[in-house]
Amino acid sequence: MNTAAIPAPRTAAALAARRRKTEVALERVHQAIARLRREKAQISVAAVARRAGVSRTFLYDNVEARAAVAAAITQAGEHQSGTLAEQGDEREATWRERALNSEDALKAAHTEILTQRTRIGELLGQIRDLQDEWTEGAIQRITTENTTLKQRVRQLTTDNRTLDERLKAARSNLRFQDRRVADLEARIAEPAPKS
Repeated sequence: MNTAAIPAPRTAAALAARRRKTEVALERVHQAIARLRREKAQISVAAVARRAGVSRTFLYDNVEARAAVAAAITQAGEHQSGTLAEQGDEREATWRERALNSEDALKAAHTEILTQRTRIGELLGQIRDLQDEWTEGAIQRITTENTTLKQRVRQLTTDNRTLDERLKAARSNLRFQDRRVADLEARIAEPAPKS
């Protein structure tokens, strides 16, 4: 009989314990991968080892653990590349929209600038026309008349102020005279004292 093929009871118990320990560790690895996916965290050998509480050596040496981690990393990479492609498309659409908006704004600005330049040209032409109509002598004459009119306005303002003060004084005198007349009328109307 070959005794090497039949394990001793102690060895069998040790192997069973080792298998259970490995199965428990594998279950923790699967749970750690699932948790990392839910949290949308980066999946790597170090991250899975840390979360599962196993060594990196276990993840590299155990065929099932190595396959689970590799599949999770590959799947996360595909998902990330798909997400990056979607984000790239969204960014490109946003930039395309911004570029179109910028082009529209630029066209509107050019139109406005052209309109303003045309208006400025018209106004400058009107100024030149006005300058051509007035000779140096006419400008001098108008300036002199303007100065004379300003002096006349100042003189009339002073005269108006003086007349206003005289009017106030006359009204005051009139009120005083009215009171005096009323007093005299009251005295005349009083009966004379009998003697």
